[in-house]
Amino acid sequence: MDYIIKGGTVCLEGEHFQADITLRDGKIWSLGCIGHKGSEEVIHADGMYVCPGGIDPHTHMDLQQSPKYRSCDDFYSGGVAAACGGTTTIIDHMAFGPEGCSLRYPFEQYKKLAETCPVDYSFHGVFQHVDESILQELAELIEEGFPSFKAYTTYGYPMGETEMMKLFPVLKAHGGLLTVHAESDGITNSLRQSLTKDELAPIGQARTRPNAAEASAVGQVLATARACGDAPVYIVHTSAHESVAQLRLARQEGQRNVYSETCPQYLLLREDKFIDGGPLEGIKYMMAPPLRQKEDNEALWSALQDGTVQVVATDHCPFTIEEKQAHVADFRGCPGGVSGVEERMPLLFSKGVVKGRLSLSQFVRLTSTNAAKIFGLYPKKGTLLPGSDADIVIIDPSQQRTIGKDNLHTTCGYSPYEGMTTDCTISHVFLRGQLIAKNNVFLGQKGDGQLLRRKRTVPYETSLDYKFISIISCLVFSLAGSSWL
Repeated sequence: MDYIIKGGTVCLEGEHFQADITLRDGKIWSLGCIGHKGSEEVIHADGMYVCPGGIDPHTHMDLQQSPKYRSCDDFYSGGVAAACGGTTTIIDHMAFGPEGCSLRYPFEQYKKLAETCPVDYSFHGVFQHVDESILQELAELIEEGFPSFKAYTTYGYPMGETEMMKLFPVLKAHGGLLTVHAESDGITNSLRQSLTKDELAPIGQARTRPNAAEASAVGQVLATARACGDAPVYIVHTSAHESVAQLRLARQEGQRNVYSETCPQYLLLREDKFIDGGPLEGIKYMMAPPLRQKEDNEALWSALQDGTVQVVATDHCPFTIEEKQAHVADFRGCPGGVSGVEERMPLLFSKGVVKGRLSLSQFVRLTSTNAAKIFGLYPKKGTLLPGSDADIVIIDPSQQRTIGKDNLHTTCGYSPYEGMTTDCTISHVFLRGQLIAKNNVFLGQKGDGQLLRRKRTVPYETSLDYKFISIISCLVFSLAGSSWL
């Protein structure tokens, strides 16, 4: 089925305007009224915003977090949640494999796990150790279309400066990108081990993973990347205002290839969630990094506005209420992670665009375009230019929705954003030209998602810039006779 989306405000990464969009053979065929056959199904989008399908580059579907706990959303249920929330592509961070396993091992496991995914997907590799065989596999996997990999500075296989000094040059030489979970292993573990029995309530998560633990690791990672000739590095789930300051300073001092993401929970929620409603309620918010304070929220909003942080992802990794509440007496055993892949886009539009914190163009860049550029998917994904995949989300600002367990598709049975009202809804979602969700009803098919092999990483600022996009857009719209807003 081909479609025409009529009358909506088309939102690109550099501008927005009113125009029709024709979807044909899974691609954006035209912007404007040219090329209509008359056989297309018409979607009326008057008063709505037509944006590129969301790209969430940080999910954990079907993640075996520990021998006891596996995230409750697999690639099908998590993909359905993504689709209904306006996200058409995910890039999943894989779990660790057996100790001493090859770099390739998790890829082979996850390709099987993801066969049911109803949205497009790709994977980040994960480092557990570094030796010559790993470095060889690294170059091979980049060549095969998987150019991004993750290192943790804490947890079971912490990477320090020595290991990163081996990784960065190889990644840089082959067009790869290191993504980093940055928290000080020494600080967090020392604080956790020093707790008394009276300090094991959920708020202990915030006390044992302070801002300083994150900022210390961020500074170390940035310095190591700088020492390796400005090797590309991407800090995941940035949460602390001190980390923002370090990222901003690095870029101001000329360090290139510095990228970062944050998540809705670090923009909208605060540490008091661990206390409000008592321990049984507070334990639901267990995640790492933990929720922070108001000054951290505000620093992150400023970082989105000035480009210090380029992506809003989710770290989607939910567990059931029962699994979390089983550890209310000692938070240290609680599985960490919350939902977000379905809530991300309506929350960011409502709390960002509607509240005047973000422009429409910033919203598009933060939820789609920048991730596409950083992770080697642009212009196939992340834009609405002719020839791109027809991945589209239509946002209706005339409707409101209160987030609750009864209107979400995640299997965890709750949301960290329960009770929040969004000043918009997700009206229609298209994946490669096919309607996969409408008004919170999933219409896609299990397994319709495609495994995406991605291009090598290049500085996203140098890939088809906004000025060039404007030139193309002006040409297209002058031919089509569309009106600018």
